[in-house]
Amino acid sequence: MTTKQLYEQIKKKKSFLCIGLDVDLNKIPAHLLETEDPIFEFNKAIIDATHDLCVSYKPNTAFYEAYGIKGWQSLEKTIKYLNEKYPEIFTIADAKRGDIGNTSSMYAQAFFDDLQFDSVTVAPYMGKDSVEPFLAFPNKHTILLALTSNQGAFDFQTKDTEAKPLYQNVLETSKSWKNSEQLMYVVGATKAEYFQEIRRIVPDSFLLVPGVGAQGGSLQEVCRFGMNKQVGLLINSSRGIIYASNQTDFAEAARSEAFKLQSAMSIILEHN
Repeated sequence: MTTKQLYEQIKKKKSFLCIGLDVDLNKIPAHLLETEDPIFEFNKAIIDATHDLCVSYKPNTAFYEAYGIKGWQSLEKTIKYLNEKYPEIFTIADAKRGDIGNTSSMYAQAFFDDLQFDSVTVAPYMGKDSVEPFLAFPNKHTILLALTSNQGAFDFQTKDTEAKPLYQNVLETSKSWKNSEQLMYVVGATKAEYFQEIRRIVPDSFLLVPGVGAQGGSLQEVCRFGMNKQVGLLINSSRGIIYASNQTDFAEAARSEAFKLQSAMSIILEHN
């Protein structure tokens, strides 16, 4: 999927919502545990209930890998279901991969060729040759960790290196990499005050923004400082939507929470 196609979906749905599919078997409704594949059945119900309100889904692969081969099979079924039934949806493998070149090539092949995700999150710590293998895939996107929403982000990301914070060096350096136009960046909503500087460095890139909702980030503040001419934001919410209820009405409850965010986004889009 191209960024132009993604922007068309944003305009059509009046939404730039990304829903995180982080499935914990301890939190899903008990009746699903009796099914053959509880994780997939949960995801399928959430997707069917919310697909018209969002433009993206983001499974965090750790929540699938934790259950071994069965969990991975649930992930495969989920992405296949999305690609076949809702091909307009932008899919993100939240895997945070990144290793030496030949290893990164295999990671990229796994997520782009085998699973057919549109994008994957990647850690930049090992530099250019660990990221460019992901960028070699046409119409696929690499979402680089830049400034994350967790408290530990202040350990390294905001510390000065060469008179500027490390996250700024990551942003600036990554622009020189081959096929860098396929880069997106993770920027946490809990760091809203940094968005102006980030937009100075990467004015045209899409930003994946976790931290709205359960982590306390402000949608309005993020949009005020982070939105560009093509919106350029994917606002992620996971727990606040998918665990709105742990009863048989879980899908309807998830839709209700997603609708609240989509409605707020629609108003913001009308005034920009």
